[in-house]
Amino acid sequence: MLLALIVVLVLLVLFVFGLYNGLVTAKVRIEEAWSGIDVQLKRRADLIPNLVEIVKGYAKHEKEVFENVTKARSTLLSASGPQEKAAANGELTTALKSLFAVAESYPELKASTNFLDLQQQVGDTEDKIAYSRQFYNSNVLDFNTKIKVFPNVILAGMLGFKEAEFFKATEEEKKEVKVSF
Repeated sequence: MLLALIVVLVLLVLFVFGLYNGLVTAKVRIEEAWSGIDVQLKRRADLIPNLVEIVKGYAKHEKEVFENVTKARSTLLSASGPQEKAAANGELTTALKSLFAVAESYPELKASTNFLDLQQQVGDTEDKIAYSRQFYNSNVLDFNTKIKVFPNVILAGMLGFKEAEFFKATEEEKKEVKVSF
């Protein structure tokens, strides 16, 4: 009887260790995925001053557009946490749409290789941000599921694990994009 009790206690301890290590691993994956989003958002923010300077050379009178892009970039760089970063990312997306709309009015700018290269880099970065967000949200889903299933839900709360936040699109990002020729 004593041997059975010891075996049950050892199995219980091993279960708790396994659960804890699994939750810690999932939490670290979320942090790593978040850093991927941060890297891409920083890359995007770093490209923007170059893009703005090139467009400024062609469209000197579009001061408000440049100010909005600069302000949105600053907001993104100072944001913290998934929701703040998502909101700042939405502002920057809107500002960039305005900047690219201005660029459409200048045929010589649209033909500039520097502008085209930067526009391509921003597009590539947007794709990487989308992938990073998807990867992050997949890890958040995995972690949140682990802490909500039985019997993990009991121990996860006692061990101090809380739900992670998803990186959500802003309302502005959800709006339909109108393309006209």
